[in-house]
Amino acid sequence: MAFKLILVRHAKSSWKNLDQSDHDRPLNKRGRASAIALGDWLRKEKMVPDQVLCSTAARTRETYELMGFDVAPVLKEGLYHASADVILRHIQGASGQKLLLLGHNPGIGECAERLARKLPAHARFLDYPTGATTVFKFDADTWDAVRFGSGKVKKFTVPRDLL
Repeated sequence: MAFKLILVRHAKSSWKNLDQSDHDRPLNKRGRASAIALGDWLRKEKMVPDQVLCSTAARTRETYELMGFDVAPVLKEGLYHASADVILRHIQGASGQKLLLLGHNPGIGECAERLARKLPAHARFLDYPTGATTVFKFDADTWDAVRFGSGKVKKFTVPRDLL
């Protein structure tokens, strides 16, 4: 059985209000446009998730909302600035066939790099900028069987490729 994972770093956030906590920072104008473009791209690629795990931070929740999918996200405090190892544990506990997970760097980028059997040739993959999105395929019987190094990268994009 094949499982698909859509690993997304939140879109570009605003630093306008320096008194605002990091957790509460919203997206900026470019980030809002990027989130919409990412949702459109995933629909075009027929990668509509059936399960969504999302950090509780405002910028991840807003990114997901603007992507425009009908699946209610499961908000996970543990994904806020999570390490790659913690993110993998969340993935291993998934139940859908197509999982979308929204998080933050450096953990989300490191997780993408460590999940990949072979890195994509894209120049921005290793720095995993805001809005970076990787679609992985795993040949596994359960999410619990997913390990680092076991994912085949099917697609990778960043918002600048789409806008």
